[in-house]
Amino acid sequence: MHNDSKHIASAFDRDLEAIQALIMKMGGLVEAAITDAAKALEERDVELAEKVHKGDKAIDKLEEEVNEEAARLIALRSPTASDLRTVLTVMKISTNLERCGDYAKNLAKRTGVLVNMTQIEGAATSIRRMAREVEEMLKLALDAYIQRDENLAEQVRYRDLDVDQMYNALFREFLTYMMEDPRNITACMHLHFIAKNIERMGDHATSIAEQVIYLTTGEMPEDARPKGDLTSQTEMGSEEL
Repeated sequence: MHNDSKHIASAFDRDLEAIQALIMKMGGLVEAAITDAAKALEERDVELAEKVHKGDKAIDKLEEEVNEEAARLIALRSPTASDLRTVLTVMKISTNLERCGDYAKNLAKRTGVLVNMTQIEGAATSIRRMAREVEEMLKLALDAYIQRDENLAEQVRYRDLDVDQMYNALFREFLTYMMEDPRNITACMHLHFIAKNIERMGDHATSIAEQVIYLTTGEMPEDARPKGDLTSQTEMGSEEL
């Protein structure tokens, strides 16, 4: 009986490792998509933007694989409560990564439109800096998962505040440009859409970190997530993007 139990446990671990490998591959693709989408915007590189757009299919496919393998693992291995929590966490992580991939695709879609519009000085560089911060948050969140490191996950939660503050600064900047010259309005609306998408990526990275905290402690964080997005009360900030 003892040997059978060990055999089942090791089989579960092997299957879980295979799923985790898919998650890390997915994370790598999402991180690259964020970097490339922001670079395409800054350098007005339509070809790179198109590469990001097309590459989202691979991210979607990996999410499907993760969900299929996780469902198979639950059906075949009858995991304990603790192991089941790990499998469900993996599925939630893949969902958050897939959403980040969608947002990166949204960034790329706007690049082709913005190429033919008035440039808003410094906006693309600021957006790229914000995207880099979110990419680092994603890396930290995935590292926290692999290492089961609650403290690393907490760092991600608090770095999300920095992303919110960057977004707020950009939001105010875009409002200023629009008030100064109505010809800037369309470009600024597109740029705001992009900035909001990056801010939402930060939320998804934070969700991954919170899943890690749940996995390691058995409870979601007690304190409310620190939020610094102050634009929700304005018409432009509350627009469904």
